[in-house]
Amino acid sequence: MNLPQRNRLTVRHLLFGIAPAMAILLTVAVSARADDWPQYRGPNSTGISTSSKPLPETFSDTENVAWSAELGDGIGSAIVVDGRVFVSGMSEDKKTVNLYAFDAESGEKLWQRDWDAGELHEIHETNSHASTTPAADSERVYFYFSTLGMQALDAKTGDDVWKFDMPIPYFVFKWGPGMSPVLHKDLVLFVQDDDLYPALYAIDKKTGELRWKDDRLDMAVNYSHPVICTVDGVDEIVVGGTGKLIGYDPKDGRRKWYAKTLLRNIKTTPVVRDGVIFVSLQSGGIAYQWLASVDAVETGNSDGKVSKEEIQAFMGKTPIPDAFYEKTFGRGDLNKDGLLEGEELDIAFLHPDNRAGASFTKQGDAAADEFVMAVKGGGEGDVTETHVLWKHRTKHTDHVVSPYVHDNRILLVKGGGIATVFETEQGEPLGGPRRIENTSDYFASPVYGDGKIYVAGANGIVVVMNDSPEYEPLAANDMADGIVATPAIANGKLFIRTRMKLYAIGK
Repeated sequence: MNLPQRNRLTVRHLLFGIAPAMAILLTVAVSARADDWPQYRGPNSTGISTSSKPLPETFSDTENVAWSAELGDGIGSAIVVDGRVFVSGMSEDKKTVNLYAFDAESGEKLWQRDWDAGELHEIHETNSHASTTPAADSERVYFYFSTLGMQALDAKTGDDVWKFDMPIPYFVFKWGPGMSPVLHKDLVLFVQDDDLYPALYAIDKKTGELRWKDDRLDMAVNYSHPVICTVDGVDEIVVGGTGKLIGYDPKDGRRKWYAKTLLRNIKTTPVVRDGVIFVSLQSGGIAYQWLASVDAVETGNSDGKVSKEEIQAFMGKTPIPDAFYEKTFGRGDLNKDGLLEGEELDIAFLHPDNRAGASFTKQGDAAADEFVMAVKGGGEGDVTETHVLWKHRTKHTDHVVSPYVHDNRILLVKGGGIATVFETEQGEPLGGPRRIENTSDYFASPVYGDGKIYVAGANGIVVVMNDSPEYEPLAANDMADGIVATPAIANGKLFIRTRMKLYAIGK
C-alpha cells in the first residue's frame, strides 16, 4: 500500500555570539537525552517517543534503510542511549550469546561481547534464548541472560563493571525466559516470575549490590515488566502478577498496596499515565493450561488428569528439578494417587493464599478471560475496592501485546490484527473491533513517534497508522523476516529487530 506522506517543515534560528552558541549546545544535549529509548518499550515502558524528528511511513528491508546489521536469532528489542544502540543475539549453534553496541547514526559496530551460553533448556519456537532487551544509561548497559544472571558493562567499551548471580529460571511449559531489566533512578529492577524462584530484584546500578528483594512465592509464571507510577510526588514500582497488581516502595521493596484485579498470569506490561495504571490482559485458568499443555498433547493421554510421567514426557530431555515436584504434587495430590485432576490442579499450581484464575468446574476450566482496566496508584493495603477506577471484560485483548495509551485513548491490538479502542476515563469503547492492514500473529507492542503508530507483526509486516481517533492506516511495510521484538525509536530513526537482523529505518 502506498499512501501519501505529510510534509514537515523545520525552522532553524541562526544565533550569534558565544552565549547563544552555548545555549544551542545545551539544548542539543538535553534533546539527545530526551530522545533516548533506554529500556524495553522506551521511557517507562510506554512505547511513546517524545522526539518530534520525522520518521518514515514507507520502508522495507531495502527502502529507507539507514543501515542494517546481522545479529543471529533473537527477539530482544534494541535500545538507544547517547547515540549507541545495544541489542542481543544468539550464535547459529545456540552455544554463544552476544551483546552488540552500534553507532546509532552510522551503524558502525562499536564493540561486541560473546559469552558461553551454557546448558540451555528447550523453549517454545516463538521464543529465543536471546529474549532479553538490555537497559542502559550514559555510563553502563545492563544485560540479563538466563545462565549468566545480571551484568553491567561499560557502555563505551563493553568492559565488565559488575555481575549479579541469579538462580537459573525454570519454566515447565517451555515458554522460557522473557523478562528484561528496567531502570529507576539508581536501581536496576528485574522481575523473574518463573516456576521455582519468582522474585523482584532491586540492584544498585553502580555497585551491583542487592538493595532489596521480594520473594514472590505467591505468584505463578508472569512476564510483566515493572513500571513507575508517581502519585503526589511519590514514586511507586508497580508490577503485575498472578491475581494482583502490586505497588512497591522503591526504598525497601515493601508491598505498599495491591489490587486483586488480575488473572492467572500476565504477559503484558501496564502503562502509567498521570498516576493511573492501565492494564490489558488475557489468561486462562491454571487447570486449563495444564490439561491443554501436558495432558492433551502427543505425550499425554487426554484423560483429564496430569501425572509426573506426562510432565516429564512433555518436557523431553529437559530435567525437572525435585523442588518443582515438591512445590506442586506434594501440595496438590490430595488423595496420593500420583495424579492431579479437577481442583487438585488449582491447589498444586497456585499458592494457597492466591488462587487467582482457579476456575475449575465439572465442565472444565474456562479457556481464557480478558479484561481492560484502570487502577489509581497510591494507597495502602488492599485497594481493590477503592482504587480500581474501572474494569471491563472484553473479547479483544491479547495475552502478549501491551496496550498503547495516548491522548485519552487506549488502543489494543490482538493476534489476527484486530484493533479495539477505549477511552481512558471510564473505559467505554470508542471503536472496533476492526482489522488493521495485516492479518498476523502479534508479539511486539505498538510504539509511537512523529504522530505515527508502528505495529510490527510476527510475519514481518509493520503497519503504520496515524495517531488519531480513527487510527487511519498509512502504510504496511514488509521487512522480509519475522518480528517478535518491539521496535525502538530514537534519533529520528525506527530500530527494528527482526529474528536475524537489526535495521535502522530513517530518511
